[in-house]
Amino acid sequence: MGDWIQTRIVESGRLPLFCFFVALIVAFVATRINVRLIRAKVGWFRNISVGEMHIHHVVFGVVLMLVGGVSGLVASGSAVAAAVFGIGAALVLDEFALILHLHDVYWEEEGRTSVDAVFVAIAVTGLLLTGLRPLTWEFGGFAPWWLLLGNLMLAVVTLLKGKIWTGLAGLFLPPLLIVGALRLARPGSPWAHWFFATRSPRKMATALRREERWRRPVIRVKIAVQEFVSGRHDLPSTRKRRGHN
Repeated sequence: MGDWIQTRIVESGRLPLFCFFVALIVAFVATRINVRLIRAKVGWFRNISVGEMHIHHVVFGVVLMLVGGVSGLVASGSAVAAAVFGIGAALVLDEFALILHLHDVYWEEEGRTSVDAVFVAIAVTGLLLTGLRPLTWEFGGFAPWWLLLGNLMLAVVTLLKGKIWTGLAGLFLPPLLIVGALRLARPGSPWAHWFFATRSPRKMATALRREERWRRPVIRVKIAVQEFVSGRHDLPSTRKRRGHN
């Protein structure tokens, strides 16, 4: 293991990225354990408040990201700065849904967006650690501008069709973008709204059937994984008991 880290991480110049990756995962897991203990009112675990004001952990995340980011600019390639930035990123992304909706939805249905954001960050960082580079067809190196532009356009179409994971994975594995761009859009996507709702009811009906048959079971599995990692997001008492810091 030590030889692998020395060869693939240290010597390749990916140590800061590796430290960011590890810090992101560890901080996210630690944060979720903490908030679940707060929610369950276990021991001394409590929310952080100043008077009547509840301090969300996104605040600490922003501070740590600033410290880590500025430190990284001062000490280029600093693994410690990257780790600090990773901890801050975990705290911010864990409350991504709060930032998106501009109100506290941490334990509500919309709160699952935060877990998705963390999963995306971990997946993208993991792919970067393998040596893959966005929008290219090879490890490392750079592709011609016209190929990058073509891949970017395919990525935009794929994302507009509601295929988020295919679009993100396709940034590193461009053949997936071709599949995502050619296949039928998801019924709730902007693409379906623009082109299916009034222009092609038959395609919309097909998309709805596929969503129910293929997508829903996958979503149920994803929700089960999310709840295993982060706890239930749809309990009736969540509006009264926020249970996180």
